[in-house]
Amino acid sequence: MDKYIPVVVIKELCEVDVILPALKANSLNCAEITFRTDCAAAAIKAAAEKYPDMVIGAGTVINENQCRQAIKAGAKFIVSPGLSVPVANLCRKKHIPYYPGCVTPTEIMQALELGITTVKFFPANVYGGLQALKALAAPFPQIRFIPTGGIDRNNIDEFLAFDKVAAIGGSFFVKESLEKFKGTI
Repeated sequence: MDKYIPVVVIKELCEVDVILPALKANSLNCAEITFRTDCAAAAIKAAAEKYPDMVIGAGTVINENQCRQAIKAGAKFIVSPGLSVPVANLCRKKHIPYYPGCVTPTEIMQALELGITTVKFFPANVYGGLQALKALAAPFPQIRFIPTGGIDRNNIDEFLAFDKVAAIGGSFFVKESLEKFKGTI
């Protein structure tokens, strides 16, 4: 898994060929394309086909139907804002990594019962940030976190310095990459 996971919202399919080259130009070879728009599955499919050297995943997957669509489209990992047992079971069956949102001890225990040891911590800024991650990591030393939400260049290094952080997710990677990419054209 990459240390940086750009969270990408594709509103129109043509944006795939704008955003993904910008990410690549900024040395970001991963993209979590969210299921927040009607073209999400098509965007994942286009990204997986056109950019096979990138790891394309699906984010904001909230049910088994979306998970099936994402996997069929070529998603290599699945991310949810919360924990869904049907999504976890489908991912396990299909051998696709699943990173559910977990912010409480109970949710982390449920993830562990499902065999999941890396979870999304979302929204990190609302649920106590790095201080909360450190508190949760103490009773769950086998858990690693992907904090997302409220992370930016001001605090990213602080999060990455914590050994229980597997990666950082954020839409700010997309904004930065697009600004930088436009500057090189």
